[in-house]
Amino acid sequence: MSASTTIDRDEVARFSALAGEWWDPKGPMAPLHRLNPVRLGYVKDQACRHFDGPGDGARRDPGDPHALAGLSILDIGCGAGLVSEPLTRMGASVTGIDPSAENIEVARRHAADGGLAVDYRAVTAEQLGETGATWDVVLALEVVEHVPDVDAFVAAAGALIRPGGLLIASTINRTMKALALAIVGAEYVLRWLPRGTHSYDRLVTPSELGAAFRAAGLTRRDETGVVYVPLADRWKLSPDTGVNYMMVAGKPIRPAYQGNS
Repeated sequence: MSASTTIDRDEVARFSALAGEWWDPKGPMAPLHRLNPVRLGYVKDQACRHFDGPGDGARRDPGDPHALAGLSILDIGCGAGLVSEPLTRMGASVTGIDPSAENIEVARRHAADGGLAVDYRAVTAEQLGETGATWDVVLALEVVEHVPDVDAFVAAAGALIRPGGLLIASTINRTMKALALAIVGAEYVLRWLPRGTHSYDRLVTPSELGAAFRAAGLTRRDETGVVYVPLADRWKLSPDTGVNYMMVAGKPIRPAYQGNS
């Protein structure tokens, strides 16, 4: 598989141009800053639930500040490190990758300023897969809606999960509600995001993402919607997957048997 299979160079250039503004909570990435607490909470809870028990060495308490100690996490499309850094503080050994060298440079500087050891690399998932390395948890947060081939991307991400590990994705559903709120509302009316950040045709439904998981040999384990609460100016988990949603899949310890049909 070529390194360009899941990369849209125009998308990379768009986010590279914003590299210096990733960490500004009032800048173009403000929506991600607001979204971060619910994303991080969900990732932590799912990892603690999945890796909880004697088979993985210790019982995990989501309330423990270092709840993710001993786990390796790969953050695909890490940008400047908005997710990678907090996960490192929770005790995980984090690798963050992004095709944008500009984003990775900003991420490295910011982590160094905070005294954090995050392994940042300016590579694609396919390129990283060539090393044969695997992680306990692989993240694709706000990524799949920016790739040209979701199935190829999920296959590449799945190859980076160790047997028994997890893939956690968050993205935007392809619905009229999402078009109205996540694109027209967020980009053109409220100006939360630069215009053109999302393309409706690139949005992925839960059934499509689930199908990509299955094609990659992964088993869907959990799904939740994420909704914005205007009065509280925060995001929360919800059964409503009409706009934003998160999905978790596990990689079997043994490959599924493929019998003769």
